[in-house]
This record gives sequence, C-alpha cells and structure tokens, in this order.
Amino acid sequence: MISDFDHLLTESSFERVIFVRDPGARCLAILAIHDTSRGPAFGGIRRHRYQTPTQALADVLRLARAMTLKAALAKIPGGGGKIVLLDRPDLDRAAAYRRIGKAVEQLAGALYTGPDVGTEDPDLEQVATATCYVTRPSRIGPGALAEATATGVLAGIRAVAERLGFPGLTGVHVAVQGVGEVGARLARALLGSGARVTIADADAKRCAVLAAENSGMEVVAPGAIMALPCDVFAPCAFGGIIHDLTMQGFKARAIAGSANNVLSAPIHGQRLFAKGVLYAPDFVVNAGALIHGALWHLDGIAPPKERIEEIGPRVGGILDRARSENLPPEVVAERMAKENLGARS
Repeated sequence: MISDFDHLLTESSFERVIFVRDPGARCLAILAIHDTSRGPAFGGIRRHRYQTPTQALADVLRLARAMTLKAALAKIPGGGGKIVLLDRPDLDRAAAYRRIGKAVEQLAGALYTGPDVGTEDPDLEQVATATCYVTRPSRIGPGALAEATATGVLAGIRAVAERLGFPGLTGVHVAVQGVGEVGARLARALLGSGARVTIADADAKRCAVLAAENSGMEVVAPGAIMALPCDVFAPCAFGGIIHDLTMQGFKARAIAGSANNVLSAPIHGQRLFAKGVLYAPDFVVNAGALIHGALWHLDGIAPPKERIEEIGPRVGGILDRARSENLPPEVVAERMAKENLGARS
C-alpha cells in the first residue's frame, strides 16, 4: 500500500523536493520548488512544530504551489517555492538556518527565500552568511514586507466591500483575526479608512495595547471572532481555519485576509459559495510581500505602492468573473493563474 508520504513525494507537478539535514543542529528542513518556467521560485522559510514529517511535507508542497499561483496572478516573472523547518526543543536555531542557507546557495538562484511564520530577521541573517538569495527585512526597510502585505489586503477588502454594496470602507465592519505585524497594520489602516474594526489575538496583551492606541477599535476573545456577525472576516494568522466546525457558526458576509491556505479543504470553498459568502482567495489578496520582495530582487528597487494596490482591481475582477460564471472565486482565480502561466510558457 502506498503511504501518504510516498504519495506526496510522487506529486508530479513539483520540480524539486529536497530534504535538508544537519544532525549536529538537530535540523530537518524540507525545500520545495514547484515551478520555475517563468523565472526563479520565490518562497519564505516557515519554522513550525509539525507533528510528523509527513505533515511538514504536505504543508511545504501546498505552500509552494500557492506561491506559483500567487506569482502568476500578480504577473511576477517567477514561480513558487517554500521551505519548512521542523521546530523542536533541542533545535540549534542559528546552525539550522545556516544549513538552509547552504542548501539555497547550492540552487544557484533557482530559489529566493525570505521570512515566513516563525522566521525572523536574526534567522535570515544566519541564512545570509551562506547565500545571497535571501530577503532580509532589515535591508529593505524594517516592516516593509508586512506593510506591503497589509496594503494589498486593504486593497482587496475595498474591492470586496464594493461588491457588498458599500461605496468605500466607511461603516464596513471588519473582524481581524490575528494582530501581529500584518494584522495590526491592517487594523489601523481600516480604522483610518472609516471602517468599524474588531480584533482578536491569542496574545491578549497585544490586542489590549493595539486597542488602547486606537480609539474605537473593539476587542473580542479569540474563540469569538469567527462567529462574530460582520461584513468582512480578515484572517491574519494561521491558515486552515475554515472547516466543518468553524463554518457552523460563521456569520461574516465575506472573507479577505493575509493568512495562507485559509480553506481547510477545497470543499469548504464550495460551501462558502453555496452560502453566499464572498471569498477573496488568499493567494491573490496576500501577494503584497511577494510583489515587494520579488521585484526588489529582480529590479533592485522597491515597487511603488500603486503596484501593490493593483491587488484590489485583481480581486474585483475575480469576484465579478466568479459571479458571472457561477463558480467559487478560488476556482476562477486558479484558472486565471493557469491562463497566465500558459501565456508565458
């Protein structure tokens, strides 16, 4: 019988899947390159406490494939990749990131990497000791990637709000789940644009500080945010949060946020569509950091804000086409990405 692990390894659409080990550092990382037909692959390093290597492999493949779709829709001359580092209590973190840097360097420019969940600027400094194919936030401006992502998500929410019948963001109730670097920036920008903003985060202190600094921002418990009646639910933490259980009490009219892989499975996108919930596909809405980082590497300059804000009209076009074709938006977005890939192949 073929195991889940064997099935994942024989996934034919991936160009390379590389296991990176360093026994001395107690390091196991998996590097996946999905597509380089249009240019180098782009994808950050995610450090996470996976339960099994199979779970880590599934995650890196899913994330790398999404990066290809994201790049194609954003018209970036490149493809998708990703690295996951299996976290553990005895991990020699600095040595592990140096080892990953060596693996990236050996690819000679086929993959550009950078930050992701669990990977911070000091980690990327370690990667940079072994390779130049890495984006370090400290070098392109602290917070620049988070700001680019938040800018794109804000543009996407504007497009969603228009299709909910709002002329702008004034009066739109947005529930932001997760107020880390991206979520906090998004919440402040929404409030400044006239939206009503409710926030939640597993870190209660983080929420309290943000709300205290921004008059009118409301706070709810982490377990209550997904059942909150609102216009737009903006997930800005981990993915996989739209599933059978959470959908039972879900009351938002639309979803648009920075988290990757929001849908636990494709069937949940179909169920959202059947319920009349507008879903702005995550790999379209959260492409700001990819656009900024990729163009920084390819052109040597930070792209103008207007380049990031093109995400808004792109989201609007996908939602309009989904309505006219009576298909879930993520299905339409994936088709459009494949059309762009075909046009360049």
